[in-house]
Amino acid sequence: MNPDYRQPIRQRFLRLVLLIALPLATACVASGASIRVGMIGLDAHAVPWTQIMHGPNVARPISEMRVVAAVPAFSADVPFSNDNIAKNIAAMRDLGVEICDTIEAMLGRVDAVMLLSIDGRPHLEQARPVFAARKPLFIDKPVAATLADIIRIFRAAESSRTPCFSNSSLRYSPGIAAMAKDAKVGRVLGCDAYSNNQSILPGHPDLYYYGIHGCEILFTIMGPGCQTVSRVKGETADIAVGTWNDGRVGSFRGILRGQTGFGALVFGEKGIAPSGPFEGYEPLLVEIAKFFRTGKPPMSAQDTIEIYAFMEAADESLRQEGRPVSISSVLEKARKQADAPGNP
Repeated sequence: MNPDYRQPIRQRFLRLVLLIALPLATACVASGASIRVGMIGLDAHAVPWTQIMHGPNVARPISEMRVVAAVPAFSADVPFSNDNIAKNIAAMRDLGVEICDTIEAMLGRVDAVMLLSIDGRPHLEQARPVFAARKPLFIDKPVAATLADIIRIFRAAESSRTPCFSNSSLRYSPGIAAMAKDAKVGRVLGCDAYSNNQSILPGHPDLYYYGIHGCEILFTIMGPGCQTVSRVKGETADIAVGTWNDGRVGSFRGILRGQTGFGALVFGEKGIAPSGPFEGYEPLLVEIAKFFRTGKPPMSAQDTIEIYAFMEAADESLRQEGRPVSISSVLEKARKQADAPGNP
């Protein structure tokens, strides 16, 4: 007989609790200590975010983070990435950041990681060593280039007991976040969210790059529970309409021509009101700092996956000439792909 089974029940229970709790405790940064941050990907938000974190007047908890090491990890076939990587590497060095040749070399120098590569295609492979090292991980949009890879990433995070989350910065802009409970609007009955969608990354669904911002606004205000998506695309706009499980309807308008911006018009039981605009990166950085400290994501993997399933269903609807596509159908397909042999 296994000796464990001869131990008193209380002793076995306490041992189990310790085995579960210990990995979680080591996967976040102790209170009071500076958070040494590593970055993977220097082609997008790395420079402006580091400038904010290292700024002389930045407040807590953002000021508790210090970027100490980074891996460039650019994508040669993405023009924006290729065109900006050299100057961004120089800028990061000027900010006191050590440039490492590999992710593994960087991981030994840091407490937590921001995966900021503009290209979602390599994100799964870039995240694997972070999960192996069990460092808290924030992934910038897009999480990955396919819904199946997004599912694989969150599965790997869960199986390795590594805290992980991803959000667009628009979710935390105060004038957007507050709309879900705005007293002037009351219970939200519908939302028309919008953002620029003029840029599309190669190898990604259409909405994953810039459309994610407007879709994140939509789900921030409407909440989860979308069931079907229909999409039409013209010369000036790209529109995806979702029907929620309680009958409410919300839409994303991707602006293709004319004045661009970020925001929403919100329809409620008491009133109709516009949301506030994008208010900078600081609100998201606050959430990331708290996450690195506690290991508790501000948003669940399930809710994040639903937003990407909405965008995937929008692509499928366009392929089907605007017919409604269920969220459940694209999730089922993606899960089968994620379960395919050779894909952990």
